[in-house]
Amino acid sequence: MSDDVTQYINKAQPWQIDVCEKLRAMVGQTIPDVEERLQYGKPHYLKNGAYAAVIAVAKDKVSFMVFNASDIPVVKGFLRALGNGERKAVDIREGQTVDYGALASILEKTATAL
Repeated sequence: MSDDVTQYINKAQPWQIDVCEKLRAMVGQTIPDVEERLQYGKPHYLKNGAYAAVIAVAKDKVSFMVFNASDIPVVKGFLRALGNGERKAVDIREGQTVDYGALASILEKTATAL
């Protein structure tokens, strides 16, 4: 685990820290030997040198984005497409129930080809 990522997470609001730590743990469990680094000011997760996921803290949410997700369908109210659909993101807000199992399943599918 990267100290820079830990510092990034610890600057957030308490509920965001909780979400980020759970996402961080989920990524580590889903992608063995994942590389964690602070890049472009946000925690990035790489597999075999390719981007797998990003966590981003904003004022009122935590966003979790996966790469290589062209084959993953958009789920209205849960998973949205970014750009040409190669990236998909979930926005998590305070008090929201998060299905970390569903996120792990998506990440597992998108990271398999990396």
